[in-house]
Amino acid sequence: MESMAQTKPKRLPDEAPIIGARILLIESRFHEEIADELVAGALARLEMARVKFDPIAVPGALEIPVAAAISLEAAANASLPYDGVVALGCVIRGETEHFEIVSHNCARALMDLAIARRVALGNGVLTVDSEEQAWERARRTEGNVGGYAASAALALVRIARARAGR
Repeated sequence: MESMAQTKPKRLPDEAPIIGARILLIESRFHEEIADELVAGALARLEMARVKFDPIAVPGALEIPVAAAISLEAAANASLPYDGVVALGCVIRGETEHFEIVSHNCARALMDLAIARRVALGNGVLTVDSEEQAWERARRTEGNVGGYAASAALALVRIARARAGR
């Protein structure tokens, strides 16, 4: 019987370039300054991996999955498929149920799309109680959710390529 240490999967290096990978970067502009910080964190990781990326801005979080679906299909039809999607945005709780509707539907639609299309997804859509919490998670010097979302998508691209033997 093998020990746990022998069966532990190898960690894929985050800094290794992913030659030829294409990433779709979608950002919700509803909270513009927070979005800018999320994007800056994501761009640093994408540039480190030397991937090609196409940025798209949408008005709010509910438009992110729709823009992703439209873009993924158009890219596939043009024989230029995306390897991954990085979704960035911020939903701050208010006094109504709108927060739950937006946050749950955005997350569910992104996950459904990623699974149906077999595309790597990094979900960096913040769902927070306050602007202060949003900044704690968005700042590159603190939570760096934009960077982590990009890293998650890149990790899944690496896994997909390793499984496909590329």
